[in-house]
Amino acid sequence: MKHYKQPVSVLVVIYTAPSTELITSDLAAVVGQPSRMASGFTRTGLQVLLLERADYPDYWQSVTGSCEAGETLVETALREVREETGLDARQYPLSDWQSQNVYEIYPQWRYRYPPDIAHNTEHVFGLELPCVVPVQLEPREHLNFQWLAWQDAAEKVFSPSNRAAILELPHRIQTKARVQRKSQ
Repeated sequence: MKHYKQPVSVLVVIYTAPSTELITSDLAAVVGQPSRMASGFTRTGLQVLLLERADYPDYWQSVTGSCEAGETLVETALREVREETGLDARQYPLSDWQSQNVYEIYPQWRYRYPPDIAHNTEHVFGLELPCVVPVQLEPREHLNFQWLAWQDAAEKVFSPSNRAAILELPHRIQTKARVQRKSQ
C-alpha cells in the first residue's frame, strides 16, 4: 500500500535576530510606504536560511514539510527543522504566525498525494536564531544552504508563499519589539 503525504504542511522561515541597526529606507522601499512611517533592516541585519532542493537543483526554499498522521503543526515544524537542518528548534523561539496558505500542489509533486488531492494547506512558522549558524543538511532532501539578507532571500525562493513570508519578517520583528517595549 502506497504511503501518501497529507495535504497539510508547514513552512518554517529560519532567520537571525536582527541587531538594532535600522535603516528607514530599506523596508519603506519594499512595502512602498513613506520612509517616515517605516523602519527597515539593513541587508546584514536580518539573515534568512535557504535550502536548495535535491530533487530540483536551483529551487531554493525555507524549511517545509508535510504533517504526519497524529502530529500537531508544532510537532511537524520541530521535526522538519531537525530533519532538514540538524537544528533543535526547541532551543530557539519558534512562533506560529497563525497564517495559512492554500495553494495548488505543483504537478511534479502530485504523485506524493492521494489521487484526488490537488491543494495543500501550508501553516507558517518563524524560528529566530541569535546568529547565523551552520546547518547539517539531509542530502536526500537538500544540496546546499545559504544565509542571505532577507530581501535577497525573498528574491531567490521559488514559492510565492515563501516569498511573502520572508517579506513579512521585518513587520513581525518590529511588532514584536514594540510589544516587548510596552511590556517593560
